[in-house]
Amino acid sequence: MSSFTQEKDGIFPSVCSLDCPDQCGLLVHKKDGKIVKVVGDPNHPVTKGNICNKVRNMAARLYDDKRLEYPLKRVGEKGEGKFERISWEEAIETITSRWKSLIDLDGPESIIPYSFYGNMGYLTAEGMDRRFFHRLGASQLDRAVCQAAGSEGYKYTMGGSFGVDPDDTVESKLIIFWGVNAVSTNMHQIVLAQKAKKAGAKIIVIDVHKNQTGRMADWFIPILPGTDSALALGMMHILFAENLVDEDFLKEYTVGYEELRQHVVQYDPVTVSGITGVPVDDLYKLTRMYGETAPAFIRIGNGLQHHDNGGMTIRSIACLPAVTGQWLHKGGGALKSNSGYLAHNTFAMQRPDLMKNKQTRTINMNAIGEALLQEENPIKSMYVYGSNPAVIAPSSNKVKAGLEREDLFLVVHDLFLTETAQYADIVLPSTSSYENTDFYGSYWHNFFHLQQPVIEAYGESKSNFEVFKLLAAGMEYTESTFNESEAEVITNALNHPSNPYIDHITYEKLVENEYMKANIKPLLPGKLHTPSGKIELYSEKMVEDGYPALPTYMPIVNDGDAQFLFVPGPNHNFLNSTFSNNEKHIKLEKQPKLHMNQNDAEKYGVEDGDMVRIWNHRGECELTAAVGDNVLQGVLVSQGLWADQPGTKQIVNALTPDRIADMGGGATFFSGRVNMEKAKALV
Repeated sequence: MSSFTQEKDGIFPSVCSLDCPDQCGLLVHKKDGKIVKVVGDPNHPVTKGNICNKVRNMAARLYDDKRLEYPLKRVGEKGEGKFERISWEEAIETITSRWKSLIDLDGPESIIPYSFYGNMGYLTAEGMDRRFFHRLGASQLDRAVCQAAGSEGYKYTMGGSFGVDPDDTVESKLIIFWGVNAVSTNMHQIVLAQKAKKAGAKIIVIDVHKNQTGRMADWFIPILPGTDSALALGMMHILFAENLVDEDFLKEYTVGYEELRQHVVQYDPVTVSGITGVPVDDLYKLTRMYGETAPAFIRIGNGLQHHDNGGMTIRSIACLPAVTGQWLHKGGGALKSNSGYLAHNTFAMQRPDLMKNKQTRTINMNAIGEALLQEENPIKSMYVYGSNPAVIAPSSNKVKAGLEREDLFLVVHDLFLTETAQYADIVLPSTSSYENTDFYGSYWHNFFHLQQPVIEAYGESKSNFEVFKLLAAGMEYTESTFNESEAEVITNALNHPSNPYIDHITYEKLVENEYMKANIKPLLPGKLHTPSGKIELYSEKMVEDGYPALPTYMPIVNDGDAQFLFVPGPNHNFLNSTFSNNEKHIKLEKQPKLHMNQNDAEKYGVEDGDMVRIWNHRGECELTAAVGDNVLQGVLVSQGLWADQPGTKQIVNALTPDRIADMGGGATFFSGRVNMEKAKALV
């Protein structure tokens, strides 16, 4: 236990655990052993004391009267929410006894974990849990709900998750936020952009919705969903046609630029305008600004990859800085993710060698609804932690139907009785990050952080790390790997000779310093992790993997004949379903809205503030209309994953497809279509 937990009053260092690129340094204020205030650490080199409202109001979540204090077992019907208190001993015995029986009857693959990064701590999200399920022989989960498609696409071009050091972007003269609502999801990149703007930089936002980021831009460019790769290719057409390319850079640092030059001839401005909804004149203006300005920086967003063509979209945009040679200018280039700089020893953490059957099946988490309903080799038990699939998974009506199965033994480990936990047989109370030892790595800036506990565990709650040790003991596993301490696991994870960027970072130094930066260097000049060692505009590896060698626009899949493209984006005060059940954050966000174009609203007889119904063959929702010019005609955009409240229909993922994207097994949340009408008034 950290010495911080012993002190009842004071200010203590911490780090934000949320799945957000900024990963802020925090200072936690305690009084009488409880957190009373969370503020930013002004000494943090990147986040510098600025934090979002989500974290500023964290104490309200930590001490919410709905937070779980002890283990529960179901005594009512599935989904009814009736539970009674049990001991940890009974909970572990119930779980392990049931699993032993399932393994004997149906084999270990009848059991599956379902988790994501509700807490970004490496030990919490991918440590003892992975060891346990590898040893158990459970079905493996392909955790591809977030960044998988785009990471794969970017890797084909750039060799891995490496981009611009955010600190350098204050030097940028042109900043393009492409498919990212950074005000809500990457606020410190906005701070850096504003500094650059004061020095003369221009800020452009390209997105399907004029959200808070779009409203602060010098120029907002609306685009039809799923057409961003066409826009990137259209820009390359003009760059080559008007000699706005860096020929010397292309010759020295890229592969396939001559093939690309010929390939993009087909993406002429008129054709691209017809695909994207971006006027021809705007396409020329955007491209000339990009081609004539250095350093120019593109912040590539997460939303772009949540389409059927998401991987190719990111791959295409990633080619732009090479065409103009931006990588040689400080503050020029692109950034999708910088997680490659903080790569650590995941083998030592996760121990995949414990899995005896190397042919164990893998199930994509985006298809969990389908998987739960399959009759052949059915899933008989699911253990959920760090996630809430009843709300966050696509095609949520399928997911709920699967969770309702009486023969599915469901265990949920969480801070709250989530929508998923309502269906559980056993519910386990989880600690928050402020009660755990863990280490964190940002996927935007380049710092590792160490979190030491600052408060004692809430009620009888336990961390994932603790619970999987208990489960291992209950399953009678004797491997020493289940006896390692948090410090030992972190020490081994940081011992990763193949990543020279972190060879100076150790557990002991993190204890001393709280956070440490990777020794990053500019990508170029240097050798990339692509097969050629260069930026691959033409990729033989893509051909081997069944894709076109050159960036190519591929329309999203036909999702039926509903009138509107539907994009369920994030909102400002929740993070996925986290905070959606906390009154403080609900009051800040107010209500779930559906943004639509004024012309569409007039056509359907909808006025601002009306309740509207949207539906397709997967489900339906009722949301409040927000009418204006923030989206193009034919596009509807919602914001946030709102909790499933009685008498409401606001789970937007009831409408989203569970198709798998073109690369990496990624999600296709934003490639669905819906119908829309004014909701009928209740009689």
